[in-house]
Amino acid sequence: MHTHPLLAVSQDAVSSGRLIPAALVGIALLVVLITRFKVNPFLSLTIGSFAVAMIAGLPIADAISSFTKGFGSTAAGVGILIALGAMFGKLLADSGGADEIVDTIVGRSSPRTLPWAMAVVGALIGLPMFFEIGLVLLVPVIFLVSRRSGLSLIRVGIPALAGLSVTHGLVPPHPGPLVAVDALKADLGLTLGLGVLIAIPTLVLAGPLFARYAARWVDVPAPELYETHANGNARRPGFPVTLATVLLPVVLMMGKALADIFAAEANLVRVVLDFLGTPLVALLIAVVVAMFTLGRGAGMDRQAIARSVEKSLPPIAGILLIVSAGGGFKQTLVDTGIGKLVADWVQNSGLSVLLLAWLIAVLIRLATGSATVATVTASGILAPLVTTLGTGQTALLVLAIGAGSLFFSHVNDAGFWLVKEYFGLSVGQTVKTWSLMETILSVAGLAFTLALSLFL
Repeated sequence: MHTHPLLAVSQDAVSSGRLIPAALVGIALLVVLITRFKVNPFLSLTIGSFAVAMIAGLPIADAISSFTKGFGSTAAGVGILIALGAMFGKLLADSGGADEIVDTIVGRSSPRTLPWAMAVVGALIGLPMFFEIGLVLLVPVIFLVSRRSGLSLIRVGIPALAGLSVTHGLVPPHPGPLVAVDALKADLGLTLGLGVLIAIPTLVLAGPLFARYAARWVDVPAPELYETHANGNARRPGFPVTLATVLLPVVLMMGKALADIFAAEANLVRVVLDFLGTPLVALLIAVVVAMFTLGRGAGMDRQAIARSVEKSLPPIAGILLIVSAGGGFKQTLVDTGIGKLVADWVQNSGLSVLLLAWLIAVLIRLATGSATVATVTASGILAPLVTTLGTGQTALLVLAIGAGSLFFSHVNDAGFWLVKEYFGLSVGQTVKTWSLMETILSVAGLAFTLALSLFL
């Protein structure tokens, strides 16, 4: 039996005959631990990682070093960005800036354009925030809009949820796509540009258009309204200032991408934009600016701003650990040579890389219920393929994985239960609305990604 070349481990002990069983057992173990035994994904990824290494025949010292290397590099690459994003999101919520965006857009909409407005609100609120936090923020607004406009809860709610979800899968600087960008070494600016290009038509299909039909299948009134979540301050930051602050990191990253395309390498403008558009710098600038535009703009004093920033971090500790452990799992798949084996197989099979990436993410999403675990694991399996792909194709690979990670949210996904409970739906009604919406997002995202691949 020939020995497979390894990427990072010099041991000749790992034979290719053991690699596929190692990968299958590792991923199956991950799925069973998360779904059957309800083990925390951080622990599951850590255990799964060592299981892969042992079955593949990797010496234990190398297995530990692989896992810690992947954990550390992911924490450095993505962890800091998640922390900065959480700070930004909390300032947006606590200052009343999120309410300002919602009220302004909804206040200027007619009943006919309201579902479209709610899709825009969902996407804007979703950019800097995790899905769960965005949902908690949006729910009172969805109820209020539904009651005031007389439109069905589903007609108003589905577009807002689609907006939140599409940024989660396709648009950096959201943490999901950032994990894949980091793992696959994709060009962030290009991925962001293509992500927005794909997200817009995908959102139109899964949001306002699908909501029209979903509202006929499931007709539920908005539950009794609880208090709105506005901050206790008398004032709020203005709409133009809030919108500019939310879009600031996106604009800086896009500026870097455009400078890289159109300006010469030594050009001073390009050097400056490259620095400002680095995700870490762009988000750091956004947080500092938000302290003034949102915090001070809402009349918060220094203590209130400091408290807001401080409270943003504890809720994301678990997410940071899960994402970093996912990086460890990815590195183990790479270092045992499993990723290389899959990459060689894909190259020789003639299968579309993008379709395969989407399928792998879909299977892991269906099994574990976690979009983040799906993104991290699929990125790890496909990382060795990147050497054979151009910049544009690598960016599209990130988006294919992101689209796959959204597929058919069901009973093993926390998001499913959040939507069900908040909207007062039965399990069947949640499947007919929320789960179907997620599937449309996923399939449409893949279709538009494949369409773009014809030009790149």
